[in-house]
Amino acid sequence: MKKIVFVILCFFVASGFQLLASDILFASGTEVMNSYGEKMEMDFKLYDPGSGDIVDYSNYGTFKGIGTDQYDYKITDRKGLAAAVGEGIYPNNSVYKDPAYKMLVMKGKLSGGQWDYVSMEDQQLAFYKWATTQESAGVKLFYTGLALEKLGQTLQAVKAYHAVVVHYPKQVGWTVWHTPLYVGRVAIDRIESLTRAHPELGLKLEGARIKVENGYDFDINNDHYSIDPGRLVKRSPEALKVRRLDVSKLAVEKTVGTGAAQLVRFQNGHWQMRVDGKPFMIKAVAYSPTPVGKTPDKDYSLDAWQTADLNNNGLVDGPYDTWVDANRNNEQDAGEKSIGDFALMKRMGVNTIRFYHHPLSKELLRKLHRDYGIYVILGDLLGMYAVGSGADWYEGTDYTDAAQQEKMKESVRKLVSEYKDEPYVLLWMLGNESNYGDTGSRAKDTVGFGSQARRQPEALYRFANEVAGMIKSIDPTRPVGFSNGDVVTIDVLSKHQDQIDVFGTNAYRGASGFGRSLWEDARDFMDKPVLITEYGCPGYFRGKPAAFAEEKQAEYHRGNWEDILYNSAGSGIGNAIGGVVFEFVDEWWKAGPPPQFSPSVQETVGQFAADFPDGWMHEEWLGIVGQGDGNSSPYLRQLKKSYEYYEKAWNK
Repeated sequence: MKKIVFVILCFFVASGFQLLASDILFASGTEVMNSYGEKMEMDFKLYDPGSGDIVDYSNYGTFKGIGTDQYDYKITDRKGLAAAVGEGIYPNNSVYKDPAYKMLVMKGKLSGGQWDYVSMEDQQLAFYKWATTQESAGVKLFYTGLALEKLGQTLQAVKAYHAVVVHYPKQVGWTVWHTPLYVGRVAIDRIESLTRAHPELGLKLEGARIKVENGYDFDINNDHYSIDPGRLVKRSPEALKVRRLDVSKLAVEKTVGTGAAQLVRFQNGHWQMRVDGKPFMIKAVAYSPTPVGKTPDKDYSLDAWQTADLNNNGLVDGPYDTWVDANRNNEQDAGEKSIGDFALMKRMGVNTIRFYHHPLSKELLRKLHRDYGIYVILGDLLGMYAVGSGADWYEGTDYTDAAQQEKMKESVRKLVSEYKDEPYVLLWMLGNESNYGDTGSRAKDTVGFGSQARRQPEALYRFANEVAGMIKSIDPTRPVGFSNGDVVTIDVLSKHQDQIDVFGTNAYRGASGFGRSLWEDARDFMDKPVLITEYGCPGYFRGKPAAFAEEKQAEYHRGNWEDILYNSAGSGIGNAIGGVVFEFVDEWWKAGPPPQFSPSVQETVGQFAADFPDGWMHEEWLGIVGQGDGNSSPYLRQLKKSYEYYEKAWNK
C-alpha cells in the first residue's frame, strides 16, 4: 500500500550569485567526523551567527494585514536585519564570505542539483548548497534551516524557519503525490518541535498561525490565507518543560460507545480511549507476514498466513512457530526456540493489531486475545484498491455507482454481523488512505489505487459516513473510524462525519513526528479523537551498514511515538489516542512486479523520494522485525532496534 510522504518538489527559480575565482580562500585543518560518522572538510562553525537569539522583526520593518490574506512584511532596515539573523538567513548573504564555503566551491564539493543534498550524510555541504542555491526563496530558506538543524545548529535553524514564516508564508511546494505543501506551516511545526525538544534554548514561538482556506485539496488557485507570523519570546527552560495535566480530575462531557471500548471527551476538549473503564493508549502494529518468495496477488493471499502450516506441525506458522535469530547468523542455534509473532508482540508491548480487511479466523483471534491480551481493529477497505466494490482495477471504484455501493455495504454488513459479538474487536475502521484513490493504469510507470476517490471526495466521504451509520445500527457498542491519507481533503470530510467517531490518518511526515498542524487540523475540522492508522520508516539506508540504518529507523519511530504521546489527553492538542506501526515484519514482494523485481530478493532500490533517512522509500524494509537472508522464511525473525525501542517505551 502506498504511503503519503512530504517531500517538496519546487519548480521556481530565484536569481543566484556568482563566486569569482579571486574570492576563493584556502582553509586548512584536520578532517573531522560529522554526526553521521563520515569525514567532513572541517569542523562546522557558523561564520556569522547573527547578533542575538531572538530577532524582533518589528525593529527592522513593518507588518501589515496580520491575521488576513493581505499579510505583508516590509523591511525598512535591511542592514540591521541581516546583522541580526546571521548566515544563511534572508536577507543576510554573508555565506559568500565564509572561508569554508569558498574552499568547498574550489574543491568542487558543491556541484550538482540542490535536491541531491537534502538527505546526504554531510549536512555541512547541504547547508552551503541550500544557502546559495537558485531556488524559490521560501523553499531555499526551509532547507537551509533543515541542514542547520541536522548540524546541531538548533538556534540558527529556528531563526531560519521563523524567517520562512515572516517573509514567505504563502510559499507552496508539492508532495510526491502532487498535493500542495505549505512551507510556512511546516516551518511553524519545526519550530514548535525544536523548542519543545530543546527547552535549554529558552525560546517559544507565540501566536504563529497560518490557516489556508481551501488548502486541503489539490488546487492552490482557490486558496485564501490567514497569517500571523507570531513572535519568538524568551522563557525559562523550567517553564518550557512539558507538564501533563491529570485529565482524570476533569469532567467528561461526551462518551462514545456503550461497550467495553469507549471514547471520552473531557471538558477541556481532550480525548481518551478507555477499555473496561481504564485509559487505553492504542499501541498497534499492522501484521501481514508474507513469506519470502510469495506474492499476495498470486500464490499467497493476504489472509493465507492465518492458516499456513508449512512444517505440518499443527500450528500456524507466523503466530506460533517463528524464532528469534539473536546472533543474526541466519541459523536456528541451540536455545533459539520457537516463540511465535504473537508472543513477540506481547513482549514488545503491543495491545492491538490492525487488520485492513476480512475474512479473519475467529479461532485464531480468540487465542490472540485470550492468551496474549491483544485486541484487533477490524477493517473494510470500502472500495479502496477496488476491494469489495466489484469494480475493475483499471476503472476503479466509483462511489457514485449504486450497484457498487450496495456491494460495499454488503461487505461491511457481513464483517460487522459476523464479528460484533467477539470480545477482541476494539473498533471498526473503514478504508485506508482512501482519499488518495486514483484509477489503475496500464502504463508501466504509473501506479493506481483502483479507486476514483481522488476525483470524488464528496461522494467518498458521504458514502463512508452513511456506512458508518449502518455499522452503528448493527453494533452500537463500538466506535467507528475512517482512515484518511494525512489531512488531504479533511475539509470535505468534515461535512460528512456525524457517524464517524475516530479520525484515522496514515501519516509519514518525518523523524520528528507529525507536526502541530496535523493535530490542530484534526481538532479544528473534525473534533474527533485521532488514531495514526499508519506510520513507520524503512530500516535501510543506501551505502550504510545495517546497524546504522536500523538506528535511523529507531530514531524515526521514537520521534513519531513521542509526538503521539505528547498530543494525547493531558498534553499538546490532546486528541491522540494511539498509533499503528507499519509494519511488524518485512515483506519482500512490495518493490514491484516481476521480472524487474523478485519476491525472493529484498530490494534496495528506492521506490520514490520521501522524508526517510536516506531520502527514499524502501517498502520492503518497513518492518521492525526482519527475515534475515530469507532462507528460513517464514520462521526466522531478526529484531531491529525499533523493536527494542518499543519494548522499552510500550512497557513503561
